[in-house]
Amino acid sequence: MPALTLTSLEEVPFIRHGDDLADIILASLIGMQLELLDGDILVLTQKIVSKAEGRLIEIASVTPSKAALRHAGICGKDPRLVELILRESKSVLRVRPGLLIVEHRLGFVCANAGIDHSNVQAEDLNPSEWVLLLPEHPDDSAERLRVALRKRTKRTLGIMIIDSHGRAWRNGTEGVAIGLAGMPALVDLRGQHDLFGQELLTTTVGVADELAAAASLLMGQADEGTPVIHVRGFPYPLREGSLSEIIRPEREDLFR
Repeated sequence: MPALTLTSLEEVPFIRHGDDLADIILASLIGMQLELLDGDILVLTQKIVSKAEGRLIEIASVTPSKAALRHAGICGKDPRLVELILRESKSVLRVRPGLLIVEHRLGFVCANAGIDHSNVQAEDLNPSEWVLLLPEHPDDSAERLRVALRKRTKRTLGIMIIDSHGRAWRNGTEGVAIGLAGMPALVDLRGQHDLFGQELLTTTVGVADELAAAASLLMGQADEGTPVIHVRGFPYPLREGSLSEIIRPEREDLFR
């Protein structure tokens, strides 16, 4: 029977600016006696990618604009944080007490432009004084890691970077893809047939987000310390892919 296996990588250290994620991942795999095979996928939380790329910002260094001050007065957030949110966003969609929903410059809609306070620390400084932005170009980050690992292992791999997002129709956050390389974001099943021979006319499957949600269960949201997940048995062929596949165009967005 087909099987999908997800394994948390062990002994992944706290990541700092400039760390080589490929080396760190391979060291963990070697320690676990887990060999990469063609078709495997590695799922990384955005936090370690952002940290390695130096996306930490000291909040005290930020001067809020008039727009930031205006939105902060409504949502009750630190105006300096709101300024960073605006810098990372294309547009502001909703502001109310405790909530700031934006269209991120990468195209997806999320709270606070994905800027994070949790599990963020710069050297030995006070973690409350620093925030972490999303990777600047997550698809490119995923591709660089894929290339580095392919050079070292000669394996055909998929790489995905994920974050935790809320959903418009349900409570709770879940893992979603924000960048990928070497794997599909969507699988188009139109033209195939169901169990009763009926042709599928509209079915496309968000396989990247499905896998991101599964990996997020192992990563956790608090102090688990498992930022990389190895995946074996992904049930679809690997191919070139990008985040753009799953970004719904604004003209098709029923909520705007």
